[in-house]
Amino acid sequence: MKHILIVIVLFLLSCKQSDSDKEPISVIHETVVIKKELIVERKKSIPTATHFDYPVGKPNAKGYYNAQKFSENDHLGDDWNAITGGDSDLGDPIYAIANGQVTFAKDIGSGWGKVIRISHKLPDSTYIESLYAHCDQILVSTDSIIKRGDQTGTIGTANGAYLAHLHFEIRDSLEMHIGGGYSETTEGYLNPTKFIKDHR
Repeated sequence: MKHILIVIVLFLLSCKQSDSDKEPISVIHETVVIKKELIVERKKSIPTATHFDYPVGKPNAKGYYNAQKFSENDHLGDDWNAITGGDSDLGDPIYAIANGQVTFAKDIGSGWGKVIRISHKLPDSTYIESLYAHCDQILVSTDSIIKRGDQTGTIGTANGAYLAHLHFEIRDSLEMHIGGGYSETTEGYLNPTKFIKDHR
């Protein structure tokens, strides 16, 4: 939500206060309020996640390696590839890392392809989100409740943009903007491998 509010403030500062500008500002405000209410409502149904596993080769990423780690080349996630290389992992299963609720499951094109986002409630009542990108198939639907180890999709190529792999992120806020997968700043993003190791 912090990121959304910053964008709104910057937008308001850049706008002229003419009559023609008042309507767009009102629409943006209403959209943010609706999204905030949706997140609050969704939090009520997100199950608690007490243990976390890896998203491939469950539970310990057997047969996979982290080809591009978090913060390497400004990467905001981990890229999981099969040790057999190339497209050998195309169609391999992707698993939910913990109990949670699917909040997004669709093909958004560009460099992302098919994306799944899952919200998780931690035992201390804080929330995180896991994101699974470049999928070949999505096997879950928005708002479905899932358990750790449930298959959510299969590894893909972002509709042919890359060799098959799973781009995987963990974010410390729910429903942040999709972003670009790379950034010099890592605010809002957690090191996925470290987080999983710390929450087995």
